[in-house]
Amino acid sequence: MFIDFRIRPPYKSFKNLTIFNARLSAADRPAAWVGPVAESVKQASLDLFMQELESANVRHAVVWGRGVRDEKASTSIEDVAEFVARDPVRFSGFAGIRVPTKETVDGAVRDTERALKECGLKGITLEPGFAMSPTNGADDPAIFPLYERCQELGAIVALTISVRAGSDLSFSNPEAVDRVAGKFPKLKIVVGHSFWPWVAQACGVAYRRRNVYLLPDFYGVACPGHLQWVEAANSLLSRQIVFGSAYPLAALGPMVKAYTALGFRPDVLPLVMEKNAAELLEV
Repeated sequence: MFIDFRIRPPYKSFKNLTIFNARLSAADRPAAWVGPVAESVKQASLDLFMQELESANVRHAVVWGRGVRDEKASTSIEDVAEFVARDPVRFSGFAGIRVPTKETVDGAVRDTERALKECGLKGITLEPGFAMSPTNGADDPAIFPLYERCQELGAIVALTISVRAGSDLSFSNPEAVDRVAGKFPKLKIVVGHSFWPWVAQACGVAYRRRNVYLLPDFYGVACPGHLQWVEAANSLLSRQIVFGSAYPLAALGPMVKAYTALGFRPDVLPLVMEKNAAELLEV
């Protein structure tokens, strides 16, 4: 059985995201190299999605909300909490929080506290420098109050950082997260897309900062440098790499099949595919 650390289900405000609409037919669709989109995505069917979870032997999945400037491209905290409440044994949830400015940070902290304390979610997601976020990157001081509050509450901060982040390639460089992890050493940080294409540097940051976890998702399959994550898991980082499909951009079954064939050592594969995530989530 496996844990999928990154999904966005076909549910309420999630269906408004471009990953369920325009991006599916885009010529440069992310994860196209993994294979076609799932049937549940084509039909925006929650029932089919649940069947695909079962078929892929996924026992638990983490729902990543999304918060960006455009409300139509975001998900609500309530939708994440409501979805998780339907089956809390099968799902955990992270609230999508808009990356704050100095003027909006108090509201972002309140949203974070509401998500964690009132809605019972296990963390938040942020997209620093990514997708219309008004920030200079993950180490923008405007974000620090969110990191501090999550550290105090023992919550996970899930970041989306990769080649498409920001106005140039510097936004995907892991150095900013290295600084954040050093400043907040008890904060659990999971990085979706794992800074690709900065694979070796990403592994270096995780080695330096034991509170940083790498989630390569579809960049961990057939992309230049992807086997360096496997090498790192088999040596330095066996407890700091977690599996995630990034559904709906990649289908569950093909992602599980691809990861189990990457060459993780027999003793490491269960850590990557389930046990590391189980420890982080306490599930």
